[in-house]
This record gives sequence, C-alpha cells and structure tokens, in this order.
Amino acid sequence: MSELTRIPAPDGVAPAAQYSHVVLGTGRFVAVSGQLALDEDGELVGEGDAAAQARQVFENLRRCLAAAGATFDDVVKLTYFVTDMAHMPAVRAARAEHIPDDRLPAASAVRVAGLVRPEFLMEVEAYAVLPS
Repeated sequence: MSELTRIPAPDGVAPAAQYSHVVLGTGRFVAVSGQLALDEDGELVGEGDAAAQARQVFENLRRCLAAAGATFDDVVKLTYFVTDMAHMPAVRAARAEHIPDDRLPAASAVRVAGLVRPEFLMEVEAYAVLPS
C-alpha cells in the first residue's frame, strides 16, 4: 500500500461528512473505469434495486482494483454518477462495506439524466495510487 495522506477539512473549508477533501500520495496511478451493476456474465444485478446495484458496483470496483494489485485502501478518489440522489444512501452503505470512515477518499457525486442503459441506476469510477 502506498502512503496516503487524507485531509478531511483544509483550513477555511467546511468539514466533509462522507469524504475527504484532499488525498495525496506518491506512486503509480491507477484509473478504474466507471463500473455498472453487471455480473461476470454481463447480466444486470438488481433491476430497480439501488442497494443491490451498489453492492455489485463496489464488488466490480474491488475486482478491478485487485487486477491492478490495489485495494480500496489505495483509492484516492471515487466519482459517483447516479440517476437519482435518493440512491446515495445505498451507495454509501455499499462503500462502507469496503472503506472504513477513517480512510475515506476524495469524492464527487453527480446526478445524471441517464446512463448507458436506462435500467442502470448508478456508475462509480475510482482512482488509486500504488507504491512506486
């Protein structure tokens, strides 16, 4: 694991409740494309169920990170694309299964009009830093 520094509230910036404002580190950069709620056969998991989709998305992120030799401990940034902000509690719950509150990455949440297919409720991408 690379040495990462998390700054939840820089001077003059309101504290963040669900993310760190700044995460920095040195090493190899890993970018993980936005993951959808697809199983290993490309089938949708959890049609209409934000919690089931969020769990699958985070499992896919875990597998992609592992393919790069990374874990959620190495993640410095998550970007959430959701079709409805009401899905964010499900996203946060799935994230909490993988990332403890004291290791929260920087994050952005964006409400979008739609994703690549209408049955997808969310997509999440990740950036990580590994030791050099």
